[in-house]
Amino acid sequence: MAVAYKRIVVKIGSNVLTRPDGLPDQVRIEHLVSQIVKLKNAGITVVLVSSGAVAAGRSMITLSEKQDAVAARQLLASIGQIKLINTYLALFEKQQMLCSQVLVTKEDFRDRKHYLNIKNCLSILLKHKVIPIINENDVVSVTELMFTDNDELAGLVASMLEADALIILSNVNGIYNGDPKSPDSIIIQQIKKDDRIDSFINTAKSGLGRGGMVTKLGMAQKVAKLGIPVHIANGTRQDILTDLIAQKVEHTYFVPEKNTSGKKKWIAHSEHSATGSVQLNRGAADALISGQARSLLPVGITEVLSSFQKGDIIRLLDENGKLIGLGIADYGSDKAKERIGQKGHKSLVHYNYFYAVS
Repeated sequence: MAVAYKRIVVKIGSNVLTRPDGLPDQVRIEHLVSQIVKLKNAGITVVLVSSGAVAAGRSMITLSEKQDAVAARQLLASIGQIKLINTYLALFEKQQMLCSQVLVTKEDFRDRKHYLNIKNCLSILLKHKVIPIINENDVVSVTELMFTDNDELAGLVASMLEADALIILSNVNGIYNGDPKSPDSIIIQQIKKDDRIDSFINTAKSGLGRGGMVTKLGMAQKVAKLGIPVHIANGTRQDILTDLIAQKVEHTYFVPEKNTSGKKKWIAHSEHSATGSVQLNRGAADALISGQARSLLPVGITEVLSSFQKGDIIRLLDENGKLIGLGIADYGSDKAKERIGQKGHKSLVHYNYFYAVS
């Protein structure tokens, strides 16, 4: 193995796991499992984030077109998740390996206690050499609680476990500098911090998944910013995982920045779970995003926009209302309001618990 990864998160999309007719691709799933087993035998810990439950459900039941979309998804996921996990179970057992099912919702990542419970669960599974297979619990998730797609979930898991790499398997070879179907387009093989490639991305969503390359790009950049390398590659290609680790396959690689703490990794993914907001003056906003170790003092606050308690994640907005970062409040909004614009008070958000979004 050419890349010295010890722990990786592999996300497999619906379009990798299904045939063109929408039915599960048993041959490809078996091939991916055999590659994961090879990686495990080479000493690499693998955590799998797998789509495919809804697609598997579609192969088992026909629904009326009039069915409510959320209810239909719940029904298909409930039926299909059993088929999906049993497929994985049988294939891993054939290779004398254990796998487990871990179903989560976005809500599970919002609360720090729940977040640590999931982390502890995954840690004990990995300690016992079990391969966790993680998927969103579509049966209980409703629209406002759903992940954008499993790319978002995979990014959260990679950050939570402080993985050495996140590998996102799609049905294309990576991110192109144009339409992937055009013969003039080439793969962007490496993406760094300040590379502007948004204009190259096709906004169309994939056929079976909820997301597209836009969500993959956004999540990959966020995870790389936290210090974790990200690879986007073609999961339909033969030996994709083993060849990627051996650096034998063309794909898109996101160069990681400086590694951040575990708590900052959690904060980075918590924008939608933030409970309060405060607005800052220009000096405070510029200081926080300068890249230097600066905390948010009350003297830099111009307004407390919504209430929060000590320990909550809050949004920090500049004078124009633009989100500049997220942080853990060191005291509640009542005390913060009393101290607006004042000097001589402790920071509302300490630098160690601040994450700049831009």
